[in-house]
Amino acid sequence: MTPLGPRDPDRAGPYELLGRLGAGGQGVVYLGREQQGGFVAVKMINLDLHHNPRAKAQFAKEIAAARRVAPFCTAQILFADVDNDPPYVVSEYIEGPTLQRHVREYGPVTGNALHRLAVGTATALAAIHQSDVVHCDLKPDNVVLGADGARVIDFGIARALDVTETMTSRIMGTAPYMAPERFRDDEVGPASDVFAWAATIAFAAAGRPPFGTGTVVAVMNRVLHDPPDLAGLSGPLAELVGQCLDKDHRARPPAEQVLLRLLGHTPHAGAPVPIQTALRAGTDAAATQLVPRQPATHEPTGYPPTTYGPAAPPPTTYGPTAPPPTTYGPTAPPPTTYGPTAPPPTTYGPTARGPARDTWSRRVRRQYADAWGISAAIFLGAAGGAAGYVATTAAGTAAAVGAVTFVVVYGVRLLVATALPGAPAPDAAAPDGPAPDRSGAPTSDRGGPAAYPGA
Repeated sequence: MTPLGPRDPDRAGPYELLGRLGAGGQGVVYLGREQQGGFVAVKMINLDLHHNPRAKAQFAKEIAAARRVAPFCTAQILFADVDNDPPYVVSEYIEGPTLQRHVREYGPVTGNALHRLAVGTATALAAIHQSDVVHCDLKPDNVVLGADGARVIDFGIARALDVTETMTSRIMGTAPYMAPERFRDDEVGPASDVFAWAATIAFAAAGRPPFGTGTVVAVMNRVLHDPPDLAGLSGPLAELVGQCLDKDHRARPPAEQVLLRLLGHTPHAGAPVPIQTALRAGTDAAATQLVPRQPATHEPTGYPPTTYGPAAPPPTTYGPTAPPPTTYGPTAPPPTTYGPTAPPPTTYGPTARGPARDTWSRRVRRQYADAWGISAAIFLGAAGGAAGYVATTAAGTAAAVGAVTFVVVYGVRLLVATALPGAPAPDAAAPDGPAPDRSGAPTSDRGGPAAYPGA
């Protein structure tokens, strides 16, 4: 998150804006805070709808459909205001880096983490299509690696903008992840999202898009005519991604079938799996172990990349994975022994100790900060300074006389006081540390239990 600039708003309706999360062709995304204190993502759209009632109605229709998407591996849309200038959309805030940033900073995703990523994004896509919504801009920047797994964001917004911008002959999207039919001006539908999903997984595995980078024209030509580069993929996942990158949108499997194949279900084998069952199974299979975290502060930070770093070698098959544990809290530590325990100690408290010997060093520590001695030295030093001033009428000389008088008086008094033996001080605590209480635990100087790291 970066701080708000001078031209950034500080509010969007009831939401307080705290900083920028990112910016792109669609608009600027801010970290917002609800009135209840929770964090949200607020996207200000670069679109003027006030002078185009038809576009405004179409935009509102697409956003309303996106709000009905079930929250399986997605960042749910919470609110939208199309009458605001500019319009904005509020969605669930997912704390974590995008897939694009993670691959750029830590390299490709491999092994089980890659399989979980494929399952999570396919689950999100199936849930989006189940609500008759087309994402229209699925790419690594729109996949957030949260603590509990990958989440797809910005669904519905790109489709709403795409429908609106079509009226002005503009194309919304990112070329390396756009399906061939989008360049041919064919109908854009769920199959286009499946192509984008496969390109996103290929990017995660290889660290680069399957049709390369460069100018829009060069990438467009490779998408339309060249085979994809599937480096980093192997086995059933490579075969599935290759089918989803078919140039003919009619040859690509639907998102629901992609999810079922990732979960180990073969086509036309046994009774069909209900979509809600598949979505729940996909969410469970994509989940990662929760990362212990500190309480949220004013500026949430990203999660450490260990969840999505290089993992063990990939499994040979992509069958269903074991369901995650029902709870993620710490379990009780196992006992160290299982046999009879040792008998308790025979003593339960400290033994009595005699008074400590009154040494010269102890008397110095008691006397050097004595209030009465310091006060007397200050008084005599002031008197000496006054006498010096009367005698010489020079302020510097008077100050020097006063300082010397203070040092001499204080030093003589300290030497005399420490030379005379006094009453021995009671030894309430051992010289090297506090005495234990009756439970054997050390106590602090203030009488309470001593604090230790991790207590």
